[in-house]
Amino acid sequence: MAKRRQARFTTEDLEGLPQLDDESPALWDESRGEVPRKLLTSAVRCFASNGFHATTTRDISGAVGLSPAALYVHFPSKEDVLFEIVRTAHDRALAYVTEPAMTGLDDPVQHLRVLVARYTEWHARYHVAARVSQYELAGLSAEHYDEILETRHRTNIVFRTAVEHGVTSGAFADVDVKRVARAILSLGIDLIRWYRRDGADSPEQLGAFTAQLALKMAMTPDLDLAS
Repeated sequence: MAKRRQARFTTEDLEGLPQLDDESPALWDESRGEVPRKLLTSAVRCFASNGFHATTTRDISGAVGLSPAALYVHFPSKEDVLFEIVRTAHDRALAYVTEPAMTGLDDPVQHLRVLVARYTEWHARYHVAARVSQYELAGLSAEHYDEILETRHRTNIVFRTAVEHGVTSGAFADVDVKRVARAILSLGIDLIRWYRRDGADSPEQLGAFTAQLALKMAMTPDLDLAS
């Protein structure tokens, strides 16, 4: 028996869906103007629901009351829309965990706690845009993908450095830094699959909970990751 294809959501279907309610409209650079920002927000909702390849320019433009051709006035292609969403999300998430207030935290335990909490909060607050930026990378051109890969690498370094600092100072157990850092990053990102603003946990509550899990991983002396 052939596998049943998932139904494609129309722009009318997407109206008022609680799972698409997040703060993504606040991400876009205001210098772009109101119409491009509305198109980016519409694209986030469409890509998150139907995927990049199944979304048409008519879907994106129609949701904000414009003709399909209107998108090309502001973006060279649909792929450029995706790239702007993914680039912005990755850049903003990295900036949020490398602000000056973060670099002033010398205690490795407090630093990792705040780092993980902020990273988790960010992904909860912008969970729809974050979902697109994590799951639709295959829609990017090779050049754009390489640029995003570099930002992801810089983010990984932030977390690996935080864990390594705790290990070398003796605040954390002698854990595998790369594996623990990777697991911690996954904790902060995985929520984009299921998080809803009308759920039981606020971004801050999730951040605090995830930070506690991260510290337990880093500070458990008998954590055997090699087996």
